[in-house]
Amino acid sequence: MATRRPHLTIAALCEELEISRRTFYEWRRKNRAPRCIKLPNGDIRIRREDLDDWLNSLEEAA
Repeated sequence: MATRRPHLTIAALCEELEISRRTFYEWRRKNRAPRCIKLPNGDIRIRREDLDDWLNSLEEAA
């Protein structure tokens, strides 16, 4: 099992969710993406905890 990093790059997030970068940026533009952190150099990171919370919020009641 791969180690779960506390902060994900956009590439790692897209790989994990099996989406394109374009899809991620479209979700972000529409405020539908998980919360992001913008680093001083402009790079974006996503906290693992924020991703997990976001995914849980998408669950539908069965």
